[in-house]
Amino acid sequence: MQCHFSLSIVYSFDGILVFGLLFICTCAYLKKVPRLNNWLLSEKKGVWGVFYKAAVIGTRLHIAVAVSCLAMAFYIVFLK
Repeated sequence: MQCHFSLSIVYSFDGILVFGLLFICTCAYLKKVPRLNNWLLSEKKGVWGVFYKAAVIGTRLHIAVAVSCLAMAFYIVFLK
């Protein structure tokens, strides 16, 4: 069985969009877990601040992020 998924998806525009959406959704989910929220999302600046900012985007724009995830899933399943 051969896998058609390769690392070249990282270099495509839709691969970057998928990564960004999954990152935002994951950080928003981790914000709801108390121990991980204190550990991972406590910093608001610097490199670790990216996780905090993605969590804020995911929680404040949850409808737009959900619609974007559905649109990307439709694109990947039916159009690509």
